[in-house]
Amino acid sequence: MSNLTQAESKKIAARIRNIEPKFGEVIKVSGPCPIGIKKPKRSNFESLAGSILSQQLSTKAAATIIGRVSELSGGKLNPTAISRLSESKLRSAGCSGAKTRAIRELAIATESKAIPINSLHHKSDEEIFKLLLPLFGVGQWTVEMFLIFQLGRIDIWPVGDLGVRRGWEKIHRLRVEIEPNRLKALGEKFSPYRSHLAWYCWRALDL
Repeated sequence: MSNLTQAESKKIAARIRNIEPKFGEVIKVSGPCPIGIKKPKRSNFESLAGSILSQQLSTKAAATIIGRVSELSGGKLNPTAISRLSESKLRSAGCSGAKTRAIRELAIATESKAIPINSLHHKSDEEIFKLLLPLFGVGQWTVEMFLIFQLGRIDIWPVGDLGVRRGWEKIHRLRVEIEPNRLKALGEKFSPYRSHLAWYCWRALDL
């Protein structure tokens, strides 16, 4: 977990604006980025499990399923309880077959200590990718969002995220869609603050 102060976040915003003045408007309207400042409200397991259950669902539908699974596991997303839930129980809560497998495998890996879930904040970004990507149902985007919003890592550049690409296009007034590989290269000059860069791309979509 990065421990940034509000003042440090403002300095990062100023650096982004100095590198690319076109970010000036969204920075002015949005203010300092909270990534690395805000402490996570959920455990690492709850964050990852919630991401898995939310995949390809609307916010409302995801909240409903997370609520049902939480109820089945004692009031919150609990790895011990979830690892003991039957497939039929999870399917009855609205989980697809793939999500049922993914959430149970994550719970079992957590319980067996195959994934040191509670000490991931001590590991590098690369180590976390190596640990989590082999899990069924956990892809690049899921790990990137976990690193950004749960662990507060400030140099993740999720070019596979459609919102980031659309925000970049809006800020730069592009008339054609930007390819992820092209955006990856363009983002390199903003390192080591690319999570904040991504946040401003997301915010641009609200302007």
